[in-house]
Amino acid sequence: MATLTTTPDSDRVPVEARSAPGPSFWTTRRRDVLTGYLFVAPQLAGVLVFVLIPVGLAIWYSLNKWNVFTGKQVFVGADHYAALASDPQLPSVLLATVVFSGGVVVLNITLGLLIAVLLNRQFRGATFFRTLFFSPVVVSVVAWTLVWGFLLQDNGGINGLLHAIGVDGPNWLQHGDTAMLSVIVSQVVRSVGVNMVLFLAALQGVPSELYEAARIDGAGSRSIFARITLPLISPTVLLTAIITVVGALQSFAQIAVLTGGGPELSTTVLVYYVFQQAFEFNDIGYGSTLALMLLSFVMVLTLLQWQLRRKWVFHEQ
Repeated sequence: MATLTTTPDSDRVPVEARSAPGPSFWTTRRRDVLTGYLFVAPQLAGVLVFVLIPVGLAIWYSLNKWNVFTGKQVFVGADHYAALASDPQLPSVLLATVVFSGGVVVLNITLGLLIAVLLNRQFRGATFFRTLFFSPVVVSVVAWTLVWGFLLQDNGGINGLLHAIGVDGPNWLQHGDTAMLSVIVSQVVRSVGVNMVLFLAALQGVPSELYEAARIDGAGSRSIFARITLPLISPTVLLTAIITVVGALQSFAQIAVLTGGGPELSTTVLVYYVFQQAFEFNDIGYGSTLALMLLSFVMVLTLLQWQLRRKWVFHEQ
C-alpha cells in the first residue's frame, strides 16, 4: 500500500513571496527625522555648551562659597540670595542699570527709525550716508571706546571744539551725570546702525500703493506715518526693541574702558557689578547670584515684550 505524504503549506507558497525582504528600517520618514536632527545638532550643542552648562554652573556656584585661592567650596545654601537684600550698593547699581538701559533703548530705537526714514528717500549720496552710519558697528568695541575716551578727556577733542566757540566743557568722565551721558552716547552712536538697517529694510517692504492711496485721500505725512508706516513695520520695532534691551543690559566694555564704573557708582551697571564681585573681589558665589539676577531680568523683559506684541504689533495671527 502506498504511503500518503503531505507537504507543509509553506511548500506551496511561491518562491518570490518566501524570499521577499521585510520592510526596511531606514524609511523615508526616519531618514527625514535623522536629517533634521543632524541639521540642528550644532545649534543644540552650542546651546548646551554655552548656555545650559554655564547656567547650571552659575546656579551651583551661587549655592557655595568658593575660595579661588585654595579651591575649597563650602555649601552655603541661599545665603548669597539673602545677601542681595542687605547689599548697600545694589540699589545704586540697579538705578544706574535702569538709567543706562533706558537711555540706550529710547535713543537707539528713536534715532535708528529717524535715520532710516530720512535715508529711505532717493537722493544723491544716500548710499554714502547709510555706510557712514553703519560703519561704527563693524569697529571693535574696545577700539571704539578707547577713541571716545580720548575725545572725552578734560583736554580732549570734544572740549577743544567747545573751547573754540567759547564754551568751557566739563570733565565728562569725572562727574556722575556727564559720565553716564557719555557712556550712553558712545553706545548709541556705535550701535544705532544696526537698528537703522533693520528699519530701512522694513520701510522698503511697505507697498508704495498704500502711500499713493493715502495721498489721494488727502492724508498728511504725519497721518501716513502713524497709520500706515508704523503699523506695517511694527514687527521690526518689536525685534529691535528686544535686541536693544538685551544688548543694553549686557553692555560691559564701554563701562569698563571709559569709567570703570565710576565716579563712585554712577556708571556701575549690573553686568559690571557682576564682574567686580566675581573677578575683582573674588566672590564667585555672590557674583554668580548677581549674574542669575541679570539673566532673570533679561528673560522677564523679553517675555514681557513678547506678550505685549499682541496689543500693538500688526500682522500677528
